[in-house]
Amino acid sequence: MIEIGAVTLDTSHCVSFAEYFKKTGRARYSGVFNDSFRDDAQTQAFVDRYGLDFHARSLEELADKVDAGIIHSCNWDDHLRQARPFVERGKPVFIDKPLAGNLADCKALEEMAAQGATVLGCSSVRYALEIDEFLAEEAGERGDPVHVWATVGVDEFNYGCHAVEGLTRIIGAGATSVRFAGAASQGETRCESFHITYDGSRTAAYSTVIGVYQPFTFSILTTKGHRFIKVDNSRLYSALLDRLLDTLETGQNRLAAMEELTESVKILLAGRLSRERGGEPVALADIPADDPGFDGNVFQKEYAAASRPIRRFWGEE
Repeated sequence: MIEIGAVTLDTSHCVSFAEYFKKTGRARYSGVFNDSFRDDAQTQAFVDRYGLDFHARSLEELADKVDAGIIHSCNWDDHLRQARPFVERGKPVFIDKPLAGNLADCKALEEMAAQGATVLGCSSVRYALEIDEFLAEEAGERGDPVHVWATVGVDEFNYGCHAVEGLTRIIGAGATSVRFAGAASQGETRCESFHITYDGSRTAAYSTVIGVYQPFTFSILTTKGHRFIKVDNSRLYSALLDRLLDTLETGQNRLAAMEELTESVKILLAGRLSRERGGEPVALADIPADDPGFDGNVFQKEYAAASRPIRRFWGEE
């Protein structure tokens, strides 16, 4: 059985993953390190419920004692710090979405991967079974994707990354530029749309509805016709975790390569810059090295303020 270390318990994913590990018997959380917004009582509740062996007092202690790590921190600006102890010990680490929030961190993660580190990620939507099923069809039957339009709700980045990672999986890598296409508002509800250019043979778009949950959908125009995917959220985590556990058991990566993961982040960065520049197209290659990106520290404060106690994830007050 694979012994996994949980890095922070910020999101509900830590509970969902622990439940799936218990169901399959292929892995377990054996330790946790938490220096985020959940207090020791909440951490101990997680330890007790899932029978963890220890509550580590440092990232280094956690990385020493487990086979692999999963980073659940909602602060993407902290992901590099949290991943390094695992990388330094030659152990795999999975970074839950969003992978990173700025170009500098993307570059650092790409360098880690180039040097042989097993850094995995990220969005469960990228690995949705509905996308697997579409891509598994004979290309001669389904056709080659020419344009994909993805929709998502809640926010631009923390949820927006799901849409971009999903469309990237469908249409493939190689995005060259992004243009902010415009926005529409009804009362306090705002929808923003962005257009992605590839190499001349493909385009894509994504729309985010700010502050309102929307299902993850993909409208795909192919050389043979039109296909529509609405992701079944009840199957999302199993699809992701089966791939992750296969990777940890075999050493063969069944998740996306780092360059594919960071391209999705760069698409979102370029889209934000295009909006700030009044809709001017922004090439991924031209994102400034010092661009601040999306602020993970601000997001963490907002997320912590709105977060429920961890016991609520089990239906307890």
